[in-house]
Amino acid sequence: MNGHCRNETHITQCFRVSKRVHLFCSAIAIASTTPVISPLMGFSKEHLLARLKELQIPFSQYEHPAVLTVEAQAQYVGHLGGGLSKNLFLKDKKNRLYIVSALAGTKVDLKVLSQRLGLGKGGLRMAPEEALGEVLQVSLGCVTPFALVNESARDVSLLLDQGFKTQKHCFFHPLSNDMSISLNTHDLDKFLKSIGRNPSYVDLEANPAVGKDQPPDLAALVPSGSIVLPDQPQKQSSSQVPKDANHASVDNGTNTVSAKVVKPSSGGKSTKGTPVKNVNSSGSFADVGQFIEEILQKTSQLLLSEVKEENIKLHGEQLGTVVSDKLQKNLSSEFKNLAMIFKNTAYTEGFHAGTHYQPPRL
Repeated sequence: MNGHCRNETHITQCFRVSKRVHLFCSAIAIASTTPVISPLMGFSKEHLLARLKELQIPFSQYEHPAVLTVEAQAQYVGHLGGGLSKNLFLKDKKNRLYIVSALAGTKVDLKVLSQRLGLGKGGLRMAPEEALGEVLQVSLGCVTPFALVNESARDVSLLLDQGFKTQKHCFFHPLSNDMSISLNTHDLDKFLKSIGRNPSYVDLEANPAVGKDQPPDLAALVPSGSIVLPDQPQKQSSSQVPKDANHASVDNGTNTVSAKVVKPSSGGKSTKGTPVKNVNSSGSFADVGQFIEEILQKTSQLLLSEVKEENIKLHGEQLGTVVSDKLQKNLSSEFKNLAMIFKNTAYTEGFHAGTHYQPPRL
């Protein structure tokens, strides 16, 4: 009888521990896969839509799952006609920030664009991820000209693709990547002027010569003010043009000028290009399922190592609390690192897809 009671108590305690861990893991999984929409500070999607209505700007809105790339967005609104936009958030060496908003099919060569702004060949790179929230007040995948409505983005320069004017309407995210809105350039201009912006439309595929007798044609669009950005130790080198990067080309008749796409480094490779042991490649974090599987695997390993006969005798009914506390203490920092890698991977892939996506020909 006593043996039966002990076994029953053992099963009950294991069930309690398992239940607490299940809830703990579920919370982690939900937090990791739920797309972050707009930060608490700054304009929200609802505020922006209300502002557009106040300005009597006509627009159509389309809700869809959160998307990080133009290609993913096209799955939901690409069949509606009009131009899809890709939006790049860039910085120069003096920490001046730029949003380059272009049609999905426009080839944006950062090397050429940098020269046209008078910044030299390598003057532009991806802005640090922290600037998305601190300056634009948006999350990953939500860069849009509408972010300039926030006061914190007053010194950010906006370059618009002149190709937008050839479209009946264009699609942009309204500060949140779970919705797309469509409007024409006339109404986009009306909004920008309402916040004190003079819209600048540029031929982003042009490649004019720049020299002593031919000053950079876009120099006037370089912002006068710089923004203090958080320090990014060792990350600045990641914005330099890597030798093995993919290319975004600019075609000009018989001449083709190419600039290698900037990719933030995950620190997962040695200087010789050989993967470092025990460092997860970014490819494994492009798959949400694999990401969650790794979290659950690490949690299960620690759980099984703690649920032992001696621990059950030692802690009794408090075993669930003890194990839960140990899980949080031992895995918290590791999960934060995993989540950061996953987030950086999504950011990198979103930029890569945005610069290379070609819309299907109708």
